[in-house]
Amino acid sequence: MHRGSIILIGNFDGLHLGHQKLFKFAQIYKKKFNSKIGVVNFDPMPKMFFNKKLKNFRISNVNQKIKLLNSFNVDFVITKKFDKKFSKIKALTFITQTLNKKLSPKFIFVSNNFRFGNKREGDVNLLIKYEKIFHYKVVKPEPLIKSKKIVSSSLIRNYLQKGFLDKANNLLNRNWTIQGIVKKGRQVGKKIGFPTCNIDIQDYVLANPGVYAVKVLRENSTKYLKGIANLGYRPTFNQKKILLEVHLFNFSGNLYNKLLSVEFLKFIRKEKKFKNVNQLRAQIKKDLNIAKNSK
Repeated sequence: MHRGSIILIGNFDGLHLGHQKLFKFAQIYKKKFNSKIGVVNFDPMPKMFFNKKLKNFRISNVNQKIKLLNSFNVDFVITKKFDKKFSKIKALTFITQTLNKKLSPKFIFVSNNFRFGNKREGDVNLLIKYEKIFHYKVVKPEPLIKSKKIVSSSLIRNYLQKGFLDKANNLLNRNWTIQGIVKKGRQVGKKIGFPTCNIDIQDYVLANPGVYAVKVLRENSTKYLKGIANLGYRPTFNQKKILLEVHLFNFSGNLYNKLLSVEFLKFIRKEKKFKNVNQLRAQIKKDLNIAKNSK
């Protein structure tokens, strides 16, 4: 069914401009050689599997990734479960069994730094070594350079963690988005006059803790709701757990257990500890004015 396809291998976390350039390049091959485009990716991401302490790392979750891949006209996606058994597979076995026997690709698109197999023993040179034996061709597109930096998921994570939301959004070519289920919290926001939707950020990368202007999309809706969000630890209330709290403008209704997509538009300020609730309330009013004027 998928034999003779163009196969792109990688994590594709965030599906940023560099990835988008890769898919556009693959589309040229698709048209020229009348082949399907397939993606082989891994879940969990190998780096998270090997480092259990690495909790907050993803730019996008699996559902977001699949939706974005579909928008890039990918014909099929194979998500390999990355577990202890898979991590022990020899690099040559991955080539002979996963790639050749199951897929028999016409082209394999990979980045220059792609590593695979037990103890990361396989690389691009090993793939090239077996080109003639298994009748595929390795394609290594040049990385995308922006502002003298290679566009990468690592760079975007770094921008988010430092509070450079605009730079991260530019490299993603969209607004960075956290998707999650609304959970019942302590209702502190409601008590001080600003009710919020509480969302667990799961294994998303922790952007710079602070206040952000956001817009929100409810599941099965196309209408955006504008709002303001606090991402962090809520130091005024001595909380230890990272949480995303979203206050929606001009909205009343029950969103508990609903799936929300929260798009981050603007970084307003860093999270800080206030002496009392009145100080916090006064600051929130200032933040609201900024958020309401954000696009």
